[in-house]
Amino acid sequence: QVQLVESGGGLVQAGESLRLSCAASGRTFGGYTIGWFRQAPGKEREFVGSILWRAGMIYYPNTVKGRFTISRDNAENTVYLQMNSLKPEDTAVYYCAATTLVKFTGTTSEYDYWGQGTQVTVSS
Repeated sequence: QVQLVESGGGLVQAGESLRLSCAASGRTFGGYTIGWFRQAPGKEREFVGSILWRAGMIYYPNTVKGRFTISRDNAENTVYLQMNSLKPEDTAVYYCAATTLVKFTGTTSEYDYWGQGTQVTVSS
């Protein structure tokens, strides 16, 4: 079993950047797909990208492509979500999740492990 802990959220102004971290404990990320999601109040959880850890392949939906970047640190067993040019509509709780499925998926039910989430607030 893997435990996930997100960090790095906060309050920023529109146009600024934030980098979120997702650290794993319990076991390494090897063999997992790590996904990032966000959920705004009153809305469904939205997929913002994923990384196939072993292959290093990354996928972004069009909604964030060009502004968000996922990266990893093998030694730290951590995945990052770099968010640039933030907009008020990016305001949400951001979650990382892990699945043993080796594929790009934005389906929440396919993820086995979730972090507690970190709040990102973008003011206009």
